[in-house]
Amino acid sequence: MSEYALAIPPELLPIQESVALALARVEKTFESALRSDLPAVQRLIQHVETYRGKMLRPALAILCGMASRPSHPGAPTPRHPDVSDSHITIAAVCEMIHMATLVHDDVLDEADIRRKGATVNRLRGNEAAVILGDYLFSSAYHLCATLDSLTAARLIGQTGMSLCAGELLQLHHREDLSIDQPTYFEIVRRKTGSLIAIACDLGARQSGAGEQTATRFGDFGMALGVAFQIQDDLLDLTGNQTLVGKPLLKDLELGKLTLPVIHHLETSSPHQRGRTLELLSGGRASGAAFARELRGVLASTGSLDFAAAKARDLVAQAKNLLAPIVDSPAKRLLLVMADQVVARAF
Repeated sequence: MSEYALAIPPELLPIQESVALALARVEKTFESALRSDLPAVQRLIQHVETYRGKMLRPALAILCGMASRPSHPGAPTPRHPDVSDSHITIAAVCEMIHMATLVHDDVLDEADIRRKGATVNRLRGNEAAVILGDYLFSSAYHLCATLDSLTAARLIGQTGMSLCAGELLQLHHREDLSIDQPTYFEIVRRKTGSLIAIACDLGARQSGAGEQTATRFGDFGMALGVAFQIQDDLLDLTGNQTLVGKPLLKDLELGKLTLPVIHHLETSSPHQRGRTLELLSGGRASGAAFARELRGVLASTGSLDFAAAKARDLVAQAKNLLAPIVDSPAKRLLLVMADQVVARAF
């Protein structure tokens, strides 16, 4: 959670420390569950572990568990709230699934760089990357089965299906310059929102939260996840490549239209839309000159501002969903993290 450190109020530093300790346990569980007795496989696993970045999903699973745990009015908050092994397992499962999707995405996107390092497909080829992604998915379901919880197993399996369906829908609409906002949001809810939502939902369930409360945390995660993806879309268009850690404008290069571009095409004049379509289909969706021209085009219709405002609205919705949850340091840190989703530069 280091990327959130500067924005965390001093009174929340103890709970941040508790989450950091829990995340260290998640990393150990992750490494243990993936370990292979085959040196060639283990080397690939060790490489993909460098993909770990924000650890957003594990952190949310842990914090939602803390925030949903029943407490007694007036009772002191322990410096290091207990985080059960089941919370650690769910957090590790969600991170494994996330890592699997990254490995597969790099194959689909023909990406060479991830987290400022070489992708698995660049180092070992697409075949090895696909199988490694499958290994990560299988390991996640195997680890989830140790919980002896049919609910967790069912929800994790359902989430895996949602992720794949979202990817298939996005592939179906590649090079589709007429894609609309409802389709975009359907893709994003499935591809990004669903895993963040289930991390929050299952984190709460491991603390004994009822169906209604768990669903509330899941809805919080869904809104946050969609906002997270919109911010990623904006960074792909306007971010600093050094901070982002991968090439910019990759979505357009691959024929994947994101919210700012979709909004622009929906709201521009027929003449302007024609010029933009010519720009996008001109086979040069990369480079500094293209980036400058595209940013100017998107700014002319307020499309970058529209997407940023939509992300902020979703964060506000997410925070409002937590309003009925009893105040606690964990809840307050969740609210801080929600704000950071749209304030980040990477």
